[in-house]
Amino acid sequence: MTQVKSGDTVRIHYTGTLTDGTTFDSSAGRDPLEFQVGSGQIIPGLDKAIPGMTVGEKKKVEIPADEAYGQPNPEATQSVPREQIPADIPVEVGLQLQVQTPNGQVVPVTVTEVTESEVTLDANHPLAGKDLTFDFELVEIV
Repeated sequence: MTQVKSGDTVRIHYTGTLTDGTTFDSSAGRDPLEFQVGSGQIIPGLDKAIPGMTVGEKKKVEIPADEAYGQPNPEATQSVPREQIPADIPVEVGLQLQVQTPNGQVVPVTVTEVTESEVTLDANHPLAGKDLTFDFELVEIV
């Protein structure tokens, strides 16, 4: 059987869970995830688990935060005056917004704190700082 090597394009079905068992993502009911192994298109810990696999093989890997979305960056959190948020947006903790940087880049942020005068926005990936588990099956080497 052919084994996956770096540079191959593969398709996998997967379920990603947190350490408490909560599912945060899954390809169930969707097409398999397609990517090039070793290209940086997926998190490093999952990418490293694929070489050597054969079609139909299943694997479960536990991926520490540093091999997933990394640790939260304190510099990615910013408090802004409440009046800078449009009045028609109901600001509450957990709300996901998009902000535009001075150079025009659009960045997703999550509201993490709301006071009368300020809103704290966090641009870290929602899974930053979390250890992840992936159950996956190699469906195809393209």
